[in-house]
Amino acid sequence: MVASFDVSGEAAPAGSDIRLNGGPAGGGGPHGHGRYGHVYAALDLGTNNCRLLIARPAREGFRIIDAFSRIVRLGEGLSQTGRLGQAAIDRTMAALEICRSKMEARGVTRARLIATEACRIADNGPEFVARVRDEIGLVLEVVDRETEAHLAASGCAVLADDQADSVILFDIGGGSSEIVLLSRPPRQGQGFDPNGDAVMRERVRMWASLQLGVVTIAERFGGIDVSAELYERMVRHVSGELAPFVERATSQPRCDRFHLLGTSGTVTTIAGVHLGLARYDRRQVDGLWMNNTEVSLAIARLQAMSYADRVANGCIGPERADLVLAGCAIFDAIRRAFPSDRIRIADRGLREGILMQMMSADRVWSHMRL
Repeated sequence: MVASFDVSGEAAPAGSDIRLNGGPAGGGGPHGHGRYGHVYAALDLGTNNCRLLIARPAREGFRIIDAFSRIVRLGEGLSQTGRLGQAAIDRTMAALEICRSKMEARGVTRARLIATEACRIADNGPEFVARVRDEIGLVLEVVDRETEAHLAASGCAVLADDQADSVILFDIGGGSSEIVLLSRPPRQGQGFDPNGDAVMRERVRMWASLQLGVVTIAERFGGIDVSAELYERMVRHVSGELAPFVERATSQPRCDRFHLLGTSGTVTTIAGVHLGLARYDRRQVDGLWMNNTEVSLAIARLQAMSYADRVANGCIGPERADLVLAGCAIFDAIRRAFPSDRIRIADRGLREGILMQMMSADRVWSHMRL
């Protein structure tokens, strides 16, 4: 079955290996089937995107066997009406039908299907979740903000510099943005840890979930024609919302290896623009290190583009063209609050975190060593 992606990717294609210590995973071999061979699925239904990963365990990681990502804009207009709109619901239901078909075709036996900010805050969120259950047969779990922040950290913290005493990890979403202060791994030189979920809980020093994302910022300020003055207003607004977390986090000590670690369509788009990619390529983006000047130049290039230019860009496209500068403004507010010359880009996040937690709970990697 062919995987489907939006223009900015954010999904490892079928056949990709994700290793939990940052490198390529070993082949799944016979461990993809049999006694410990559950087929796992992780679905992340956000304010803007519907994303699915299906995977089997592999040595020290997992192998993706199918993937799907579609921009559905479930939260379109939510900030004004307080409700999920019918057109947005229809788009999302169609995407979830595809997800169910993929899960059935791949023989999924263990799944966690989460919904985030749009379903959390919409007046008709429970009604929508019930409709998905009754009409499609998928049971969505509406997670709280703390769970969302921890899943994002679980999914991409492996890309943090393990010599850094602290790292600011952030996930810019459609309706909310999660930010985490992450500490150094407690055990150095141990390599892959099958109990990584417990370790991750220890590493999260503090977290916050901002009730703003690319959709909400773009709907509030505009996203098509964004002047320098309007962009600065966006950044100032985000900075105000970020201030309580900044006040807490800046009291923590940092070392010379402190850096930012970002996961979202915003940061992967910035990386694609920086690399001059004609078409988004996850293999070149996931794990990319950028310095602060490179990020600034890429954002400046995006600001200089017209809306038509953004639509035509192979790393942005029509579905993100009115959202990308709102994301850049959120990113810039984070960069101002936590200056760092090193920024690492992650094209992984909640779904990978879900898969890791399920497999860790099933002790699949321990069983593989028996």
